[in-house]
Amino acid sequence: MSPSRRSQMSLFLHQLPFLVWLVALWMLLWGQFTWLAFLTGLVAAIFVTRVFRLPPVELSGRVNLWYGLIFVVTFLGAVVRGSLIVALQVLDFRRQPGAAIIAVPLRVNDDVIMAHTAVTASLIPGSLIVDVDREARTLYLHTIGVRSAEDADHQRRIVLGWEARITRAVGSREQLATLRADIAAAAADAHHAAQSPRDGRTLL
Repeated sequence: MSPSRRSQMSLFLHQLPFLVWLVALWMLLWGQFTWLAFLTGLVAAIFVTRVFRLPPVELSGRVNLWYGLIFVVTFLGAVVRGSLIVALQVLDFRRQPGAAIIAVPLRVNDDVIMAHTAVTASLIPGSLIVDVDREARTLYLHTIGVRSAEDADHQRRIVLGWEARITRAVGSREQLATLRADIAAAAADAHHAAQSPRDGRTLL
């Protein structure tokens, strides 16, 4: 095999997970898991990656099948749960469900993980990405069912949970280390905040 041929094969194998992900997104967007949806998704993915001159996507080269399975199962459960919640909110005539646009600063500095997190959040009923600040690594979501600051914080934690699942499934080791450090720091801050009022009462 010639060096150029070997280089093309290496590039194809490196980009194969991205191609598979595009096909999966196509099927999820159409809500069909059929051979027709797979073939049309494959054609669309090839068209997008070959026709449009986009910069090459740098993938981590790491795929954890266990965390990938956890992501898929959790995502399907969230879609069903979100559908039921939205239906109940629509049928509840006693009060408005409430809505807000919330900002979610992400923890992993990676365009692919940001894109996957944004698509995942948009596919779950009840939330929709309205803007993305790439430089600040921040997603802006229009979310229904938000009536207080606590509800907004809950929605942020949900989106950060999807970011964590995606990073564990396809993120690099460096991204995993960053995520774990951020989670540990957040847990320490929460523990300190919970202990501070108690310590204040003791001093008084």
